[in-house]
Amino acid sequence: MFPHRGYVYIMASKRNGTLYIGVTNDLLRRTTEHKASALPGFTSRYGVKMLVYFEVFENFDQAIYREKQIKHWNRAWKIALIERKNPQWEDLAPKIGVTSECIESMRNAYWDSVDSPSSGE
Repeated sequence: MFPHRGYVYIMASKRNGTLYIGVTNDLLRRTTEHKASALPGFTSRYGVKMLVYFEVFENFDQAIYREKQIKHWNRAWKIALIERKNPQWEDLAPKIGVTSECIESMRNAYWDSVDSPSSGE
């Protein structure tokens, strides 16, 4: 079976702010969903919209293992991990191709699906 690429990523609300650790097979799509608040949950509730760290894995199972590992770390270790590769806590989303147009498109698609009329007008 062909191994699927996986990504472990960390989103933040701001420098040293609220952190979210996730795993995905499509970092561009998932980052755009977070930035557009397209899915209800932790990141949209706490304004966690900055991609501050990510790792790439050739095997998705390895990415899941790494995500679980990082989630069990204390906060200081997570911050040190971010600051080793991204000391300024720069939002890395533009570097992976997330644009304002992507975010707006995702937001519109989400709200179109939420606001679709259920009546047959």
